Amino acid sequence: MQPMTTIPSELEDVVLRDGSTLRLRPPGPEDEAELIAFLEGLSVESRYLRFHGATRIGPATVASALGTDWCERGSLLGERTGADGALRPVALGTYVRLRDPHRAEVAFAVDDALHGQGIGTRLLERLASHAAKAGIDEFVAEVLPENHAMLGVFASAGFAETRRLEGGVVEVVLALHPSAEAVARADARDHVATATSLVPFFRPRSVAVVGASPRRGTIGGELFRNVLAAELDGAAYPVNRAADPVGGVPAYHAVSELPATPDLAVICVPGAAVLDAAADALAAGVKALCVVSAGFAEVGAEGRARQDELLALVRAYGARLVGPNCLGIASTAAHLNATFARRGLPPGRIAFSSQSGALGLALLEQADERGLGLSSFVSIGNKADVSSNDLLEYWQDDDATDVVLLYLESFGNPRKFARVASRVARRKPVLAMRSGTSGAGARAASSHTAALAGSDRAVDALFWQAGVLRARTLEELLDAAVLFSTQPLPQGERVAVLTNAGGLGILCADACEASGLSLPSLAEETVVALRAVLPEEASVANPIDLLGSATAESYRQALPLLLADPGVDAVISLFVPPVVATAEDVLGAIDAACAGADKPVLRVVMSSEGTPPGCFAYPESAARALGLATRRAAWLRRPAPVVPELEGIDRAAAAAVVDGALERGDDTWLTPAEARRLLLAYGLPLVRETLADTPGAAVEAAAAIGYPVVVKIAAAGAHKTESGGVFVDLRDGAAVRRAAEAIGAPVVVQQYVTGGVELLAGALQDPVFGPLVAFGPGGVYAELIGSARLALAPLGDVDVEELLTSGKAGRLVAGWRNAPPADRNALADLLHRLGRLVDDRPEVAELDLNPVIALAEGCVAVDARVRVARPAERPSPKTW
Repeated sequence: MQPMTTIPSELEDVVLRDGSTLRLRPPGPEDEAELIAFLEGLSVESRYLRFHGATRIGPATVASALGTDWCERGSLLGERTGADGALRPVALGTYVRLRDPHRAEVAFAVDDALHGQGIGTRLLERLASHAAKAGIDEFVAEVLPENHAMLGVFASAGFAETRRLEGGVVEVVLALHPSAEAVARADARDHVATATSLVPFFRPRSVAVVGASPRRGTIGGELFRNVLAAELDGAAYPVNRAADPVGGVPAYHAVSELPATPDLAVICVPGAAVLDAAADALAAGVKALCVVSAGFAEVGAEGRARQDELLALVRAYGARLVGPNCLGIASTAAHLNATFARRGLPPGRIAFSSQSGALGLALLEQADERGLGLSSFVSIGNKADVSSNDLLEYWQDDDATDVVLLYLESFGNPRKFARVASRVARRKPVLAMRSGTSGAGARAASSHTAALAGSDRAVDALFWQAGVLRARTLEELLDAAVLFSTQPLPQGERVAVLTNAGGLGILCADACEASGLSLPSLAEETVVALRAVLPEEASVANPIDLLGSATAESYRQALPLLLADPGVDAVISLFVPPVVATAEDVLGAIDAACAGADKPVLRVVMSSEGTPPGCFAYPESAARALGLATRRAAWLRRPAPVVPELEGIDRAAAAAVVDGALERGDDTWLTPAEARRLLLAYGLPLVRETLADTPGAAVEAAAAIGYPVVVKIAAAGAHKTESGGVFVDLRDGAAVRRAAEAIGAPVVVQQYVTGGVELLAGALQDPVFGPLVAFGPGGVYAELIGSARLALAPLGDVDVEELLTSGKAGRLVAGWRNAPPADRNALADLLHRLGRLVDDRPEVAELDLNPVIALAEGCVAVDARVRVARPAERPSPKTW
């Protein structure tokens, strides 16, 4: 067998059912004695079930576990720190390839004290992932019938399973290809385990602040005083070297000296001292660390090594870590403010995560001024462990949170983010601001797809699929939070604008149009009713101008009429305080008029005295926020995508093509023949073609294919049109010979397909977001026309439907200028297969099918360029 194209990261971290974590690694020869001792230490029953009665443990027993190559055999060893402070094995999972190269035998052993924590399932997940990459399609396990725990592990994992009882042993066969059911069950396990692991951060019963100084102005000292000021529901312990009291509270030299083990330890000592402080807290039994201290990955290689060492220490004790280099954490549920922010957390129902401490401080200040209350705030800093994905898992079921705000600078696992955020967004709004997008997509692009797909466009694709609402500025993020925390969702984009200043109404109308909203004409009965209560000079066209003489009563009478109009989905009410009315009176009238309304009413008050809580300062702000609300309403109406199971895929053939090409180098273009084999392995529709080594052979190939034909260059990765390497519509042997001689052998001779519409279908591995599929207008003008749309792979049915029906490509598919509509079913199948290919094979760095000729019946790709490259190493050992 060929070795794996991608060697997995040496370390792999998993999260368990009780919220603890476990680090896995491949064991080596140096672990022989420890593994023997581990297996000998299992209970008699566990050894019997694992080894089917054999009880002698020796070097031969563990030999197969010590030679992991991830091709013929793979092993993962889990370790935990014991009472003596030393790492000891607590779990082992192995697979060995059988004579049938598509099968491997799998087996597990778990420390008796850790049964029931889901370790066996996690080992199965990770081994299955590696085995599948090695071309192994099935795991086989021989299990004694009384081993109910192991049979339960196999049954609950989500893999397609068959069982057979023979000779007193149950043979279990698992299909390793990750089905939707397997992914869903793994996500469900991750959700429960991750949310459980974060409880000590958000609901700690006691907190220790390590580095809490009695001196004012120090980070640790001010943070501890903030903890005291918030009146934590539990004990707060200051820890410093001299054990000097802080804020009148007795202090301790170390966490290990505390009268009780705290749930949460916040570390504020200099970076070089963090490891010792963390080791002391973890050894004392702390399961949640928040490291505020800087001096880690943000400062370079030395800091990165220190951060890796810190995470390894945390994993050795099965704990979780927020930070390092962060602002801290706050939670109103526990009256916790473990941050060094100047202001306390205004209580409310909005959760906020920030990757930037400074921006987090700015938002806390602004939220307080805008009257926005927070349920929790987390500054994740370098996110060595706890990430936005983890926080979303916790906030999904948090009864104290109605709205989630995220400030993101990077994505650690964007595919997981999409799945988790989509699940959360079905229950509560998720608003995000993503920084660093200007020029983020500017990179060398050697294919049409890569040129069309910038990272910022990938952000938009990711957020739309996940149901995340993207704010471009901090102001927009806060404005949207105001709307979502105070108003119902609109059912459509139709807006009525009510104002006492005509110019403001026009500005608002322009802003609405820019935000994808519309201002419809009001119903005749609405117009009649408005004329009956408003002055004759007032305008009852939309926008409705109440005039500068409007009073609170004017708003109270007009608003119910607009809300009752069936053609209005939302109202934006604008007010500039004149002499005859006050903002307080008008806002009171608005509140009374729309009490109990099921349509949102956005209040804009432009006053020199500031913006009242729950209001917007400018009409543009209200329009942008309402645009996000209509986008959320549209996404909620969108059915949840279903990724179809595809038949006729030969993953082994695809792996052979990719592995063979990468033997030439770590980054290379496939030859036309290799590209064709790869695409055919995934069932993609390709035009008939033949490779010809001489002009004479080209003529023979053309005769066999049938005229007219195309002759084009056979060089790997070549742009045929740009290089003059393509001749089309050749109708006789002489023309074919001349073309072949002009290009230079070898050449590709191809059937000439006419009619239909030219489209581009492409795929690539985005360095931030992973596998993406692009779809848009094709042909030589693909980049000039642009407008290709992106979607994250694998594609669900709804994702494909949106690609085929939206934008310029959607118009072409529907039949542009009286052309017959293209075969949408055939195009849908092509996009699903393309998405599955790029998702299965992370080595496929860029792939162009351009053009794809879409016909009234069927479709066919007439040109393909594929670049493969060894994927970059996974940036983190975290697997959830």
